[in-house]
Amino acid sequence: MRSVSVLVVNDQSLQRLGLRMLLAAEPDLTVVGEAASGAEAVRMSAALRPDVVLMDSHACETGDIEAVRRIRRSPRLARIPEPSGGGAPAPRVLVLAPADHEGYAYAALRAGADGFLSKDATPDALIAAVRAVAAGDAAITPALTRALIDTVRRQHTTGPVQRDTGLDTLTERERDVLTAVASGWSNAEIAARLSIAPTTVKSHVSHILAKIGARARVQAVAYAYEYGLVRSAA
Repeated sequence: MRSVSVLVVNDQSLQRLGLRMLLAAEPDLTVVGEAASGAEAVRMSAALRPDVVLMDSHACETGDIEAVRRIRRSPRLARIPEPSGGGAPAPRVLVLAPADHEGYAYAALRAGADGFLSKDATPDALIAAVRAVAAGDAAITPALTRALIDTVRRQHTTGPVQRDTGLDTLTERERDVLTAVASGWSNAEIAARLSIAPTTVKSHVSHILAKIGARARVQAVAYAYEYGLVRSAA
């Protein structure tokens, strides 16, 4: 099993140490570095090329949002050439923040974050979220999903409605996959339930994100709720 490399970002040295110890205790997780700020995280992610950047947003500052955007938009430029001859994909970003900051969560997800976890999450939940994000799945709690959907709807109500949503460009199978993603299924679960290969699921997800103009899986979740593919149980 390939180890998942993680860059820990936190402005508190003791909290960085705690996160490092928690993650390092797992045989499939490796902490490759620590950063004390968003700007430092951007530099270190380019140099260390982690699979996941675990960003603990102490004050939910806008600088953190810009750091997420820069980490997710810039490909990981290899110091050593990749076997394929190209650069590796950008690191995935998992954000930790207070549970009552839905607006910040939505901004982080729009910037390209792959998951958002409350700071009061259990250690097991954090470890599971890191693994899920590394595997290409979304990491977001049901309660926060409902809050995010409300935020999305408010923003669409107060702002101009986007006419070209990309929904009409999705194939029937892509709509099935998007609905499953928004329902919280992992790639493995989607593959099993739709009787297709996991690699095919990943391909469908990539095509879906491109068609709807999303950079992260969790953005596709909000999209599916906003345009009626699935509805909140709340």
